[in-house]
Amino acid sequence: MPTDPRVSEASRLAGQVLDEVEKAVVGKRDALTLVLAAVLAKGHVLLEDFPGLGKTLAARSMATALGLDFARAQFTPDLLPADLTGSFLYDQRERTFEFRRGPLFTGLLLADEINRTPPKTQSALLEAMQERQVTVEGETFPLEAPFHVLATANPIEYEGTYPLPEAQLDRFLLRVSFGYPKRDEEYDVLVRRLDRRQEEVDLEQVTNAAGVLEMQAATETVNVDESVGRYCVDLAIATRDHPDVLTGSSPRGSLGLVLAARAWAVIRGRDYVIPEDVKAVARSVMAHRITVKPELWMTQASGRRVVDAVLGSVPTPGTLESFSRASGGS
Repeated sequence: MPTDPRVSEASRLAGQVLDEVEKAVVGKRDALTLVLAAVLAKGHVLLEDFPGLGKTLAARSMATALGLDFARAQFTPDLLPADLTGSFLYDQRERTFEFRRGPLFTGLLLADEINRTPPKTQSALLEAMQERQVTVEGETFPLEAPFHVLATANPIEYEGTYPLPEAQLDRFLLRVSFGYPKRDEEYDVLVRRLDRRQEEVDLEQVTNAAGVLEMQAATETVNVDESVGRYCVDLAIATRDHPDVLTGSSPRGSLGLVLAARAWAVIRGRDYVIPEDVKAVARSVMAHRITVKPELWMTQASGRRVVDAVLGSVPTPGTLESFSRASGGS
């Protein structure tokens, strides 16, 4: 049976969005695909990487291509919760208090260097991410959908930072790293900048907020076979039993695997999930949900290595071909 038309359209738009963003962010198709998958799965992304590797550019370009309102908040030690949520201001003419909205009221928020602000401000962002609302002076204001946070963190500068607690890390569906570009890709960045003779990259809008909601709705229709769902659970459980692990992935990790894998399948043009979709997103979904034992902090042990280990040890259910036949092909 053919692929659901809604999924086919979402896949087509996703490809166009990625092509457009790649005009600005060179050679990072896989990382950009993960970011877009998080958006389709209604999740948030932590971009953890070294400075100057295009995190801010990627966020701004993704917002432009998706047609979402974009706001950027620079997280600093003196940033207050009201600087994010907004606050009530007194209107002397009307003699009333008026609520002025902060940068959280947007479609896509770039939370730059999120680990440089105190926990009280981080908690304001956490409420917005989890509850899709903000509370100011006891009054609650809902955030319009779609609402997504792309937060950046510098993994090498820890002086003056406030590490994100595990509870907040768990709220990010994916943690993505871009990494350094290859030699030819880095040269391509130089050539493109010289050719366009300006700093800004002109990108076309592919869809809009309503279109993003339709893509998310199409993602919700993707079929997940029981064997694939149990595979996600087995992967999460295996992280808890690994000898290097202090705390393994929570149940939110196995749920995140399913949600992200569905979005990955949509981008690949399928309305059903195969084990390879789960493997494609597993490191980004689970590595930041794993805490290794303190005595191993100075070794090569890491959440990513644990995920790689369980991917190699947990049996994969079936093959791509058998799942394709079971679903009638695409």
